[in-house]
Amino acid sequence: MLTNFFNGLFETAEISVTSFLLCLGAALGLGLILALAYMYKNKYTKSFVLTLALLPAVVCVVIMMVNGNIGAGVAVAGAFSLVRFRSIPGSAKEITMLFLAMGAGLVAGMGYLGFAFIFTLLMCIISIVYNTLDFGTKKNSLQYKTVAITIPEDLDYTNVFDDVFEKYTSEHDLIKVKTTNMGSLFKLTYNLTMKDPSKEKEMIDTLRCRNGNLEIAVSKQATTVSEL
Repeated sequence: MLTNFFNGLFETAEISVTSFLLCLGAALGLGLILALAYMYKNKYTKSFVLTLALLPAVVCVVIMMVNGNIGAGVAVAGAFSLVRFRSIPGSAKEITMLFLAMGAGLVAGMGYLGFAFIFTLLMCIISIVYNTLDFGTKKNSLQYKTVAITIPEDLDYTNVFDDVFEKYTSEHDLIKVKTTNMGSLFKLTYNLTMKDPSKEKEMIDTLRCRNGNLEIAVSKQATTVSEL
């Protein structure tokens, strides 16, 4: 009676309880490895690492249940293609880890537990190495800046700083104009790509001479939205 209960009600490939528990346990182990790898030198939230830990097991069970059924497999593939972040956009790193978790769960669900562990361990090691080396981030973060410049209302802001930016930057783009101090001042916001990040102070001193020594703020350029 108990054996018939686990065999299911429909005519599909039979999965033994031992195989099911083995694959499920392996998927949970893979999820734990992925979660620990992401937590290493990364900012994270409890909800995200919990998702990484459980997602391989969920995918594993779904793949085991549709194993051998082509129609159900196509339906599941279509359902997974709709997976996305809700209102808050995720970074490329977070989405990549979610796909890794889904891939590990898929391989485990197909019964290739050895390949699943090799894939997970290899990808986690590579991710940790790249993250430790700051691969592709350190140099870029110094080049891209956002500059907010306050100018008096009688100064035409259209091309007032173009010659300065042409000297110190390879690209500059005026992205925002805002009135402040009861309309007596303008606040201009630029996105810049520095030619030489070490000349940032020299550029600021030149801008101060042009805007009457009013406030200038320089910050790292936000790349979260365009990261993907």
